[in-house]
Amino acid sequence: MYSYMIGKVTDVEGNAILLEVSGIGYLINTPNPYSFDLNKEYKVYVYQQIREDEHSLYGFKTKEEKELFLRLIAVKGLGPKMALPILATGSISGIMDAIERENVLYLKKFPKIGEKLAKQIILDLKGKLSIDVNTMDHSNSYEELLEVLQGLGYKEKEVRTILPKVDANLSIEDQVKEALKLLLK
Repeated sequence: MYSYMIGKVTDVEGNAILLEVSGIGYLINTPNPYSFDLNKEYKVYVYQQIREDEHSLYGFKTKEEKELFLRLIAVKGLGPKMALPILATGSISGIMDAIERENVLYLKKFPKIGEKLAKQIILDLKGKLSIDVNTMDHSNSYEELLEVLQGLGYKEKEVRTILPKVDANLSIEDQVKEALKLLLK
């Protein structure tokens, strides 16, 4: 079983990246493939699913994201192909908060998640998620902030110049506010 791979992203597809490791290209399904830059080296935390008819790799930028994915696929009725869109459209802290607060409406916004499955997720995971969002790597926090600001129309180069000035211990919302103040100066 693989834990992680370090390699260069050589292609980005609809829901996967191609990671070249020692001359071998691995197709890795990932929640946000376009958050990876082409021809840049990454450490990708992977989960390998082996089935009778399929061998698949699922990759994540952080250990916390992989851990949440593993918890989600342990839920009855929720497989890897349903867990990826949850991670793609929701933040780790938002998903965990929704589970702890039993927010069925939040969970139902994800593709293919109905009320029954949302309640099953809450039943199986409430009180069992121990991922500490505050201990996440600052660079991961900055990557999320970078994505948000690029979504608002700012160029990566100008955003990266102000990132070191933003307090990574703040919530993502407060980081965005702080970054916008710095960008508008």
